[in-house]
Amino acid sequence: MTYAGSCHCGAVTFEVAGDPPATAISCNCSHCRDKGLLLGFAPASDFRLVSGEGALATYRFNTGQIAHRFCTTCGVQPFSEGTGPDGVEVRAINLRCVTGLDLDALTIQPVDGASR
Repeated sequence: MTYAGSCHCGAVTFEVAGDPPATAISCNCSHCRDKGLLLGFAPASDFRLVSGEGALATYRFNTGQIAHRFCTTCGVQPFSEGTGPDGVEVRAINLRCVTGLDLDALTIQPVDGASR
């Protein structure tokens, strides 16, 4: 199974191999809080950017370890690129950008990113 999503204008589209997550991370760091991100994670090998590489820009802050990718047309951040604690490349998927996902059915796991 795969799930898919996009930025608001549709210039950036992606697919992720596997089932959509049932749990979302809600981080309280300034970046995630201000954008209202609900995040799910997938190995980079399961993520495929279908379209829009040329429409993407990157924002880094704090330690600069995470590449927050956003559409230069609509400004929406559909995913980020980084490395998990185990050293594996991961994609943090903005679950608000996933097509047809019932956000109300997600179990929300708060993360205290503001204290890190």
